[in-house]
Amino acid sequence: MQRILGLQFGGGFWLVSATGSALSSPILMPSLLRSLVLLLGLVLVAPAAEEPGFAKFAAATVHPLATDAALAAHAKGGNAVDAAVAAALTLGVVDGHNSGIGGGCFFVIRAADGSITAIDGREMAPSAAHRDLYLVNGKLDEEASKTGALAAAIPGALRAYDLALRKHGKLTLADLLRPAADLAEQGFAIDEVHARKLAATAAKLRLFPASAAIFLKPDGSPLKQGEILVQKDLTATYRAIAEHGLDWFYGGEFARKTETWMKANGGITTAADFADYQAVEREPVRGRYRGYDIVAMPPPSSGGLHVLQILGMVERFPLRELSPARRAHVVAEAMKLAFADRAHWLGDPDFARVPRGLIDADYLAGLSARITPDKVTPVPSHGLPPRWEGDVFGKHTTHLSTADAEGNWVALNQTINTAFGSKVVVPGTGVLLNNEMDDFAAQLGVPNAFKLVGAEANAVAAGKRPLSSMSPTLVFKDGQPVISTGAAGGPTIITQVVQLLLGVLDDGLGPNAALAKPRVHHQWAPDELKVENGLGTETLAELEGLGHKLSRSERFGACQCVQFDAQRGLLVPAHDPRVPGKAAGR
Repeated sequence: MQRILGLQFGGGFWLVSATGSALSSPILMPSLLRSLVLLLGLVLVAPAAEEPGFAKFAAATVHPLATDAALAAHAKGGNAVDAAVAAALTLGVVDGHNSGIGGGCFFVIRAADGSITAIDGREMAPSAAHRDLYLVNGKLDEEASKTGALAAAIPGALRAYDLALRKHGKLTLADLLRPAADLAEQGFAIDEVHARKLAATAAKLRLFPASAAIFLKPDGSPLKQGEILVQKDLTATYRAIAEHGLDWFYGGEFARKTETWMKANGGITTAADFADYQAVEREPVRGRYRGYDIVAMPPPSSGGLHVLQILGMVERFPLRELSPARRAHVVAEAMKLAFADRAHWLGDPDFARVPRGLIDADYLAGLSARITPDKVTPVPSHGLPPRWEGDVFGKHTTHLSTADAEGNWVALNQTINTAFGSKVVVPGTGVLLNNEMDDFAAQLGVPNAFKLVGAEANAVAAGKRPLSSMSPTLVFKDGQPVISTGAAGGPTIITQVVQLLLGVLDDGLGPNAALAKPRVHHQWAPDELKVENGLGTETLAELEGLGHKLSRSERFGACQCVQFDAQRGLLVPAHDPRVPGKAAGR
C-alpha cells in the first residue's frame, strides 16, 4: 500500500510525503499566520529538532512520479482532494503491485467548512459469493481466496475517487486520469521494491497470460531494477474512462470483459456486480488521548477502532518512566486485547453488529486493568463491550494525506491486498485485480494470508465488504490538525500507527526519531510477539522473561508521519527509514 501524507493548518495548505527522502529548502509560512499561531498560544506538536518543511505545498509518496503528479494537480488549480486522487492514480501505474483501480480505498476528508466525513471505497464480494465459497468437500482451499478468479472482490477505488472529487474537488476525474495514462504509455524504470516483489511473485504471475505479458519478459523471467515497464492496455483503460466516464468501467466494456474472463476461469463475478457497486459515506470514529483528538476510519476498517482501543488501554500507564522492555510489554498486551476483539466483533457494519462500546471509556479501563506490568496475561477470548446488542455502527496500504489553503484535509488508504493482488490482469485492460476476498474469514477460525482469524462478523457474504486494517489517522489539538499518519503492512498497520503516536505524544520525539524506534506487534492469534532486532538483546531477553514468545525480524512495516512545527509555521514530513521514497514541495 502506498502513502502520501499531508496536513492543513488554518489558512495554510501542505501536501507532504510519507516516505520522502531529501527535501528541498524550507519556505516559511506567511508571517501573519505564523504570528497568529503564536498569539493564540496553540499547544501544537513540534518536532524535537529542526527539520525541512514546506509552507505553500508539499507532497510525498513511495514513488517520485506520484509525488510529481500531486504537485502538478495543485499547479493546475486543484485542491487537496485533487492532489490525492492524482497521486493515487499514478501509484496505480508505477506502484501497481500495491494498489490501483482494480482495488479499493478509504478516504477521511476534512472539508473547507470544517466538516469531516469518511468515504468507503472498500471492495465488495460478488453477488454469488457465500459463506462456504472456499470449502471443497468440507475442507478449505487455502489458495482460492488468494490467487485467481475467486480471489477478487469488486473494485471500489474509482467510485470513491469520483465521489470525493465531485463533492470536494475542483478538477475532474478525466483531468487526473490523462497524465497517468501518458505515464503508463511512456513507461518508467522499476525501482528496487517493485523488482523484488516481481521476483517473489513471478511464479504465480506466469499462471495468467495477460499478467505475464505485462510484468514478465518473453522467457518468463521478471523485470529487474532499472528496466522499463510499459503498460499499453492500462493506458487505453485510463483514457477510455477519461473519455466515457465511470460507466465504461462499472457498466460497460471493462465489466463485460471481466465477466467473460471470469466465466472461462471458474469465477463468479458478473457485469451486474460492477453495476451494483457504490462508494458510501460514513461517520469517522473519534477518540481522545492525553488531550489530543484522534479521527480515523470506521468499520469496515478495524484500524480506527483498534488504534483508539490500544491508546485508551495504555493511557493509564506512565510509559515514559518504564524500561524499554516493560513499555513494549504493556503496549503489546494492549494490542493483544484489541486484536482479540477484532477477531470476534469486527466486520462490515452493513451486515454485522459492530458495537460502538468497543471504544467506551469504562470498557477500555476494564481491559486495561487486565494488563499486568510484570508478566504475560492469557487472553482466551474477546471482551464484552457495553450495549453490544443495540448500540452498533450504522449501515452503509498505500496511505495518502493532503491538505490545502482552503482548509480541505484528506487522508487516503488504498490497496489491492498482497503483492500483485490476485495476480490476475483482465485481458485487454491492463487492470490488476485485487485479492481482497482473503480479508474475509474464508473459514471461521482459519488464518488468512496475514495469519488473522475471524468470526461470523467477517464471514463471506454476497455484497459484503471484507474487514480491513487500513488506518488513516488525523490528530488534532484545540481543533487544529497537528499530525497526519498512516502505514502499510497488513495488521501491523494498526500497531505501527499506535507506536508512532506514542513516540510523538508521550515521548515528545520528532517524527523521524519516532519512526526510527524499533517496533513490536501482537495480533492475539498467533500468540507471539513480533519484534524488531533493533530493540537489543537485553530488551528482547527481558521480554522473553516476561513470558512472550518472540518472532524476530530485522524490520517490518512502513509508517509515515507529518507534524506541524508551530515555531516555524511549517509542515514537517517524515518517512519510515525502513523503506525508500521521496518528498518534495514548494
